[in-house]
Amino acid sequence: MIRSQKTRQYIIEKTASIFNKKGYTGTYLSDLTHATGLTKGSIYGNFKNKNEVALEALKYNYKLQTGSILSEVEKETLAVNKLLTFLKYHRATFKPISKNGGCAILNTAADADDGNELLKQEVVKMIEKWKHTLASILTEGIRNKELKKIDVDKFTYRMISLIEGSILLAKTLNKPEILLDNMDFLEEEILQIVLE
Repeated sequence: MIRSQKTRQYIIEKTASIFNKKGYTGTYLSDLTHATGLTKGSIYGNFKNKNEVALEALKYNYKLQTGSILSEVEKETLAVNKLLTFLKYHRATFKPISKNGGCAILNTAADADDGNELLKQEVVKMIEKWKHTLASILTEGIRNKELKKIDVDKFTYRMISLIEGSILLAKTLNKPEILLDNMDFLEEEILQIVLE
């Protein structure tokens, strides 16, 4: 069967939220056929296997969730405002992202950690990309004498951990205030490294 880019994209878009909500293991072929209205043959005519669909769905969810935040970060000129944009984004988008199953990185990391090396490798790339983005902002801010000299790696991992951990707790416990409180805490941490 000939693969069609249009059909592949349709399958990805229709199944992305299913994979994000149910995980790789919890998503069945019947979920994919039901969501797309396509047959098993049509799906596997466009993808090698469920793993490939899941991988592309993860990339789609990631792009969907990070595209708007990165465009907002690029609008800012000061490092502190770039960092605060991440917090503003997570405060504003927690509910819609939760409705779509939550953070794609977090969900897939937990789902694939010990059982799906392909998805785990992709999540590692995404986390490293996020770390690189934050580290670049911090390094530039220090170089431009906007921010105090700090351990960039340590601060970056702490920031990612607070955001991801807050999403996990807020969604799992159905308490958005956990995320909001931790974003306030993280904002204070960021403001403490600003040079006056």
